[in-house]
Amino acid sequence: MGSGAYQKIAKQALTAMALGSGLLLGACAAPAYVSPVEVTRFAAPAAALGSGTITLRPAPGTDESLEWGIYRAAVATELERLGYRVVPDMGAQVALVGLQEALLEAGRERGPVSVGGGGSVGSWGSGVGLGVGINLNSLAGPPADRIERLLSVSIRSSDAPANLWEGRASFTASTDSDFAEDAPAAGRAAAALFRGFPGTSGETIEVE
Repeated sequence: MGSGAYQKIAKQALTAMALGSGLLLGACAAPAYVSPVEVTRFAAPAAALGSGTITLRPAPGTDESLEWGIYRAAVATELERLGYRVVPDMGAQVALVGLQEALLEAGRERGPVSVGGGGSVGSWGSGVGLGVGINLNSLAGPPADRIERLLSVSIRSSDAPANLWEGRASFTASTDSDFAEDAPAAGRAAAALFRGFPGTSGETIEVE
């Protein structure tokens, strides 16, 4: 066999190796993952919503952390868009803002690590623990670390304990996605939560 034939065989072998490596890398590199936002809301009949002054506070069991402040700002933006005037205190209505964040590392089957705080904001009607029990184990996604965030808000009169409106919005994103950081995640969750406000009471929707 001449040297030209050997060179041809070697070139073909190198090409096959390169193609194989590319396929292997393509199989290992999963794309960034972002789920739809799941939104559930409840509203009291004939509730006075969407106008007047409102004050934002942490929901019971929620730490007033830097992360919470980012979500508070996103909620405030949406409330002002709806027609409320957000004031630091003594608002005619109060919005209790809860936040939970949980990290599930790639390859882990159990035991998500909580990186935020949360508390139930429901006081009527829902039968759903808003802000409790994030379970990442059943979520489908690529083999990458994932973050699930749950934003919960309840609105009530400042002089009455019963909720006029309550809702939650949750979604999952891989840590290599555009929504890995709190600021874009907060904007996405808050916008979905208040889309079509007050929404159909008791209905769960998905917002892309």
